[in-house]
This record gives sequence, C-alpha cells and structure tokens, in this order.
Amino acid sequence: MQKYCELAPDLKISRVLTGLWQIADMEKDGTTLDPEESARAMTPYVEAGFTTFDMADHYGSAEIISGTFKKQHASDKQVQLLTKWVPRPGPTSKQEVREAVQKALDRMQLETIDLMQFHAWNYADPNWLDCLFWLQELKEEGLIRHLGLTNFDAAHLRVAVSSGIEIVSNQVCHSLIDQRAAQSMTEVCKQYGVKLLVFGTVAGGFLSEKWLNKPEPKMEELSTWSQMKYKRFIDAAGGWKKFQHLLKVAHQVAQKHNASIANISSCFMLNQPAVAGIILGARLGKSEHIAENQRIFDIHLDAEDLQSIREAQSALSPIPGGCGDEYRKPPFLTASGDLSDHLESIPTPFEVVDGHQGRKKIFSGTVWEDMAGYCRAIRSGDRILVSGTTATHGSRMIGGKDAAAQAHFVIDKIQGALESLGGCLEDVDRTRIFVNNINDWEAVARTHGERFKDIQPANTLVQARLVGEGYLVEIEAEARI
Repeated sequence: MQKYCELAPDLKISRVLTGLWQIADMEKDGTTLDPEESARAMTPYVEAGFTTFDMADHYGSAEIISGTFKKQHASDKQVQLLTKWVPRPGPTSKQEVREAVQKALDRMQLETIDLMQFHAWNYADPNWLDCLFWLQELKEEGLIRHLGLTNFDAAHLRVAVSSGIEIVSNQVCHSLIDQRAAQSMTEVCKQYGVKLLVFGTVAGGFLSEKWLNKPEPKMEELSTWSQMKYKRFIDAAGGWKKFQHLLKVAHQVAQKHNASIANISSCFMLNQPAVAGIILGARLGKSEHIAENQRIFDIHLDAEDLQSIREAQSALSPIPGGCGDEYRKPPFLTASGDLSDHLESIPTPFEVVDGHQGRKKIFSGTVWEDMAGYCRAIRSGDRILVSGTTATHGSRMIGGKDAAAQAHFVIDKIQGALESLGGCLEDVDRTRIFVNNINDWEAVARTHGERFKDIQPANTLVQARLVGEGYLVEIEAEARI
C-alpha cells in the first residue's frame, strides 16, 4: 500500500496523518503544554514517515506546537501542516475571514497554509458560502495553498464545488462503525475529484483488543472526550452486542495477518474509494503508537477478509443522517451529547421586517426583490409563503450547471426563510417546482426527495421558462406553523 498520496498536484501527504485534537483534551484543565517540549515529541513521527499533521484553531495550542516544530526541528524536512477554521455561527465578515487566516499563519509561523479546512454550522445561512468565496480569494493571494472542508455532507460539498470553489478535500468521520461516507459522499467525490481525509477510524480506541469481550462501559467511566464521543456512535450503530460481533470479526482478520484490530480497521478504510488518508490521534509525548501504525502499510486484505468485515458491518444500524450531521442535528454524537462544548446558539439567517397588519417579512438580498417589489417570504398569522426561489446569492448564481446543487441551495434558502420567521422545513405543506430543462427533472426531484423524504408535502413539478440565464430550477413553498 502506498504510504503517500497527492492530495493536490503540489501537496503530497502521508496517508496516515497524525491528528492533534487530543492536545485540547490534554489542556482541558486550563494548563498549556510547553510548545518546545511538545514539538520535540513530533520528531519521531516525521522520522517514521508520518510527515502530515492535522490540527484546528480550537485544538488548544496545537497550531503553536506545530509551528514551533516546523521552525525549530523540521525546517529542512518535508512536513505538511493542515489546519481548520471553525467560525462561530452567524454573520462573518470578509475582514474576519482574513483575520482568522492570519491568526493561523501567526500561530504556525508560516507564510502559507498547506491546507485550510472550513466548517459550517448552518447551511440555511448562506454566509457559509461567503466565507468560502473569501477564503478562495486568500488562496489566490497566496496565504493558503489549498482549501478543504470539514464535516460537510454530500449535498453541500456538491454546492461548494459546483459553484467554482476549489475544494481538494473533505474531512469526515468514517470507520467500520460509521459508513455514511461510503454512499452519496463517495459519489460526489468521484464526480468532482475531491478526496476524503477520514477520522474516527479506530473510534477513539474502541476498535482495539482493549475492548474485545469486555462488558459495556458506563459513560462516566470513560476517560477521554474521544471515548465519550465514539461510545455514542456505538450506541447509534445498534449497541454494545453488535459492536462486539464486529470487533470479534476484526480480531479474527487481525490474527490472520499478525496485526492489531486497529491496524485492520485502518487498512480497511485506506482501501475505500475516495479516501486519501486516515487521521489517527496522538497524545504527544504520552502514547505514540508509531511502530503499530507502520504495520498498516504491510497488510493486504484479501477478498475473504473484506467479505467478513462487510458482513459484520451489515448487522449494524446506519449512523443517522449524512456526514457531519452529528454537529448539526440530533442525535448529537459529540462527547457531551449536545453542542454545548462548541457553541452557545445559532442565530437565524435573515433579519425580520415588520409589515402591514402584523405581517412579518424577510428579504434574501437578491436584486429582483427590490426591482419587482416582493419579499423572499412573508408570515401572516400561522401561515408562511416563500416566493419562487432560484439559486441566487447576492450577485452570484450558486451551483453552476449542476441541477441538484442548485436545488439544494434553493431549499437551503427556503429553510433559512422559514427559520427566520419562526418555522422550519417540517412545517411545509406544499412545494411547487419549475425546471428550465425537462432533462433536469429527475435530479431536481431526487434532491427534493432527499430533503423532504420525512415531510412529504404536496408537490408539483413542471417545466417552465425561467427568468435569468443559467438558472435550472425555481421552487416556491407554503408552510403552516
């Protein structure tokens, strides 16, 4: 198995990346790790060929430690430092985007970030697209070498790349337990040439001999945030008994290859389509696992191994939702079981304007709203009407020539309008869909089906000549709350 891959033409990474999220866990009592001492602990990883490190703005002092390492211990070595920016929910300005990138550059003592990965909390707020367009400007300016996403679902990865944002990777949870990325996410990655960097591969250590044939632990007995998080994944996948069956099968395969369960889990994920690399967490200076991780590249899983693992996986319940939904909607599969460790609240996307006789209106800012004298949505009593909506954001058309991407963005705008007026997508009674080209009907209908499958409003879809060049779909909605 290849130890390295090209994430982009000028960005070669090790396929086993070292994740530094546990630095935040090691500093959770308020202490700060010594950057020089911690940086020295990174040296054995690089010497073993694990040259790529993944971090984030909220991983404690991970960016500072990595910058110290690069500056003092690895100036003559090929080392790749990947980081993330996770802005707070709500409006973010162009200046704030620049300040966030500059802060990461300063902490890492770099002039260019190898890969900046972006997280969005609420797709119904189109500001997430503004942030990506501004990040792309900073890429063109030379502050960022490549753009990636983190915890995006397939629909919104499609929206981003079809809109011309140059995304090379998406970082998502993917493991023997969590198979969400094997579905529509892999299809979108293949279509647009995006690669996956996957975490959760060993489920916080649960996919190891340590937990084989052991009784189910109580949540209060777990010692790390990772263990608390991935215990929730095990519960969502059907519980401890089904997990133990998967673990036993992985153990049998591991014995056959004189390897560990973690090795087999990692090797299996590296063989999945679209997966460029797996991210294995490290507690710098405390638990290295370097020699064990090197075993991954010596393993060749044969057809019998793969079949055994897939049969065990098929007994698990699917993890709910799409990739990254554990950070956006219940059930929140986080360490705390909610978002309290990440944010306080999520503001509604649009400002509400008072209208005649108690009506409430919102405007999305398209040029046509002022010109033609209408609002994006209006609430009168318990009824909300959403105007015919196209994939327009400011002066941009979102989604390019991808009808499904345009439809997803349109439904996001409808969702944002409803949320701003006190409703939600589940309140929708009726949708009317207009497609410019009848050949797009199925892609648009499938998108509507994906977003409304559990709501099932009354619906009409017809072909119509749409106003505006390039627009493939227009949707209007009626809701009662």
